[in-house]
Amino acid sequence: MNSDTWEIGGKTLNSRMLIGSALYPSPANMEDAIKISGSQIVTVALRRQAAGDDTSGDFWNIIKSLGIEVLPNTAGSHSAKEAIATAQMAREVFNTNWIKLEVIGDQYNLQPDPFETVKAAEFLIKEGFEVFPYTTDDLVVAKRLADVGCKIIMPWGSPIGSGKGLMNPDNLKAIRTQFPDLQLIVDAGIGKPSHATQAMELGYDGVLLNSAIALAQDPVKMADSFRLAIDAGRLGYEAGTMQQREFASHSTPTIGTPFWHQFK
Repeated sequence: MNSDTWEIGGKTLNSRMLIGSALYPSPANMEDAIKISGSQIVTVALRRQAAGDDTSGDFWNIIKSLGIEVLPNTAGSHSAKEAIATAQMAREVFNTNWIKLEVIGDQYNLQPDPFETVKAAEFLIKEGFEVFPYTTDDLVVAKRLADVGCKIIMPWGSPIGSGKGLMNPDNLKAIRTQFPDLQLIVDAGIGKPSHATQAMELGYDGVLLNSAIALAQDPVKMADSFRLAIDAGRLGYEAGTMQQREFASHSTPTIGTPFWHQFK
């Protein structure tokens, strides 16, 4: 694991990966994947447990045994009212003021509703929540979320579960440039480790993953590969990449004295 540390929601962490807990072949597979990922934040859906899932006992025992931060989400909400109610229940159940805010406005591509998201975020922040809002890569929406007090913004790379990676890296870069002091997490659409590396190279603080790991042929091995990819992307960003050039440029001298003549 990279020795780099960072802060989010009042916590100091080592891993820049946030990992989801859904869609795995089994609870045991989920546990192994989360462990090898090194992630210190796991997202969970309150509605999954409320539905009376038969595996909920095993699931919660595993989550508790991992000893990492739990980030409940409002998945399944389609209005600010629903999201607020879910967040309030989640705070009681999980004893945390963290909430991953999801308010879906379109069932086709699961695009978040910007108006209801901002409305819910403003209310929840006033209620003392640390809001992790899921949004698109729209700069204006990001600005509205920042204006109502969000310290963390989570724009998508592409639609949830699509695996298409970063559809609009220029938009994501613009958000990073506009908000240098906010914690920015790419949430949704990541499909391959190289996508996560690209997000980190843009200067994003972290990446949230679920489908890309859980739906891989080998989720545990994929979780490990994402761990390395995120570390590599962060190190590359910190190192400072070379500037792109319009034309080719020699990497070795082509004029002057050959190097072997210098030692005669």
